Amino acid sequence: MGPEIERYEWARGVEAMLRFGPREGPIVVAVPALFEEANRTRALLTAVLRGLAARGIGGVLPDLPGQNDSLVATEDARLSDWRAAFATAVASLDAPAHVVAIRAGALIDLDADLVSRWYLSPLSGAAQVRELERLRQTGGGGDYAGNMIDPAMLAELDAAEPAILPPLRVARCSGDPRPADAIFTAPPPWR
Repeated sequence: MGPEIERYEWARGVEAMLRFGPREGPIVVAVPALFEEANRTRALLTAVLRGLAARGIGGVLPDLPGQNDSLVATEDARLSDWRAAFATAVASLDAPAHVVAIRAGALIDLDADLVSRWYLSPLSGAAQVRELERLRQTGGGGDYAGNMIDPAMLAELDAAEPAILPPLRVARCSGDPRPADAIFTAPPPWR
């Protein structure tokens, strides 16, 4: 059985949210990596949420303003909007929520009421901006790997750090020397 498509309403609009598995009990809320890494990591998270649903654990994958099927243009998106929308999506669940986030997706959940956090290779906002700038230079154009990003978004990202709110567990792929609670012997799924 596939996921259900729901909507959540936040202060500046309505966004889609995929829901997997049961509605009662704890729910895993997933946040993929951002921008050009989003498609690969969204597919991975969808598979994880399907697997959890098969084991009786609910999950959701909310769209953020300016991402996926959102009607907001990517160039109109701001990190503060993503955080507000995500916090609203979590609040709409009316169940204990745990987050799993990949890379710069770990910058999104700061304002959400969560029971726990699990990050795969979290990035600081400054590291995300550096990667975006490298992509822009490589492409030789005015966009960032096909994404039009406003300078205000880049400024918000540059100052952002992942939430270090307990309980937090960090996993990394082998070859990443930064501190981690767990190491996966696998290539990074966003490459």
